[in-house]
Amino acid sequence: MLAPLTAGCIPPGAAPAARPAPEPRQADPTTAPRREADVSALPAPVSAWEARRVTADARAIAASEYVVVPGDTLRRIADRTGAGSEAIARANNLPPPYTIRIGQRLSIPGGRYHLVRSSETGIAIARAYGVEWGRIVTENDLAEPYILRTGMRLLIPGDPRTMTIEERAAAFRLDIDDIVTGGQPAIAERARPTRPTASSARILPPDAAVAAPATLRGGFAWPARGTIIRRFGPIASGERSDGIKIAVPLDTPILAAADGTVAYVGSEIPSLGGLVILQHGSGWTSVYGHAGQLLVQRGQSVKRGQMIALSGDSGTNRPQLHFELREGRNPVDPLPRLPSR
Repeated sequence: MLAPLTAGCIPPGAAPAARPAPEPRQADPTTAPRREADVSALPAPVSAWEARRVTADARAIAASEYVVVPGDTLRRIADRTGAGSEAIARANNLPPPYTIRIGQRLSIPGGRYHLVRSSETGIAIARAYGVEWGRIVTENDLAEPYILRTGMRLLIPGDPRTMTIEERAAAFRLDIDDIVTGGQPAIAERARPTRPTASSARILPPDAAVAAPATLRGGFAWPARGTIIRRFGPIASGERSDGIKIAVPLDTPILAAADGTVAYVGSEIPSLGGLVILQHGSGWTSVYGHAGQLLVQRGQSVKRGQMIALSGDSGTNRPQLHFELREGRNPVDPLPRLPSR
């Protein structure tokens, strides 16, 4: 086992707790990690990607050409050809608002296209086809806020006849990027996402797409006091740390690093145990892992410094907090973006 890299302590006063921490329990660092069932969470409905089952009924479309006729729109052409309007726009270098003219010849890209239905999520779609959601995001050039619209057609990459068992298994390994880009249920084309709730007592249904803040307000604050035991970037094992790890006693308050909306609460990524993900606007996301108790709900709005969880040893062998910041789909080093010690 690698010895942890100790970088120093977070200064007193850098992250004031919302209320006094409960009396810490004594923990033996040699004990086994907590099981998922040991992570305490508020009552909540099933995960959004489990709320609506997806049928893998993608339609195979051959590459072709289409001549625009009076009354056509890109969506109407997509309905006629079975290809995705977004894919057609990309294939023909059509920028928003996707203006087309009568008589124009459009290339219709071939492939497998899945018609998105109400409440389907990207994660559920990817699992139905045994394809990694990240590949679908890339192939379809999806962008923030990553909310699918009913009636859009997603290009499904890969050939099911040649996919390996390993490739199919990868679709069922959930990661942070999946949750951030594929966890929202699809809504009607002109519908607006649901406004977040201010209280954990009001639970939004799993089929509600939740609006994230438009812009990040202010900077980021430290999520907890403690000693940094792992920094961002490559580690000796050859792997990469997408965040920092902070050693804290059990039941230490974990605080929101900035105002935001709760995008995820749960323990479905085993290596991170109890997990909270917040969206802050301007493409920023923060991640809090290894929690022992989860105190917020998906779709809840939170303020900077608000307590969102209590620290634990879930997904690891010692009490600590895993903390990440992401800009878009990319993890970034949190330390330069946090107040100096």
